[in-house]
Amino acid sequence: MDALLAEVRACNACAAHLPLGPRPVVQASAGARLLIVGQAPSMTVHATGRPWDDRSGEQLRRWLGVERDLFYDASRIAIMPMGYCYPGRGTSGDLPPRRECAALWHERLLAQMKHIELTLLVGQYAQRHFLGDARKGGVTETVAAFAEYAPRFMPLPHPSPRNTGWFKHHPWFEREVLPVLRARVRQALAAGQGAAPKGGAA
Repeated sequence: MDALLAEVRACNACAAHLPLGPRPVVQASAGARLLIVGQAPSMTVHATGRPWDDRSGEQLRRWLGVERDLFYDASRIAIMPMGYCYPGRGTSGDLPPRRECAALWHERLLAQMKHIELTLLVGQYAQRHFLGDARKGGVTETVAAFAEYAPRFMPLPHPSPRNTGWFKHHPWFEREVLPVLRARVRQALAAGQGAAPKGGAA
């Protein structure tokens, strides 16, 4: 795994398309039990090199009910975005994740993470990639149908501050989804206690 992660972090396949240059951000280990698949690093994450090291990450950790130290424990939690580098700004937020990353690295990383109990699919890109035809019409419908994807997957909206309006208009998410999410996260992480190899932090 360490050799593969070094290869990932040296990737420059999209360098010509990245305004700040390549800086792949990923966290993984062979023993991780929880996998979080997001969109792409923000500009803040590009600067720090730590996944979800921004306001969206603060919200995500609150949703999961995990402290920062546990969140960044690669032996227990793997974090693999759809696009590993900051893609640049668009007219209404960051650009979509580059497609090259999933094709180049996803299968190789997943093949070494054989103990994943639960995969969280954060946002439309992760849901489209992993759920395929099982995905509903959009993020709202897919998240509302979260029980259909158990026990392997759990779809989530993106925790970005830009989505504040969505959360206000869909109070069922906090009321109905978050308690189940926290319980499933606790279960997945408990399964890996004492059994996870070290290594692979971002």
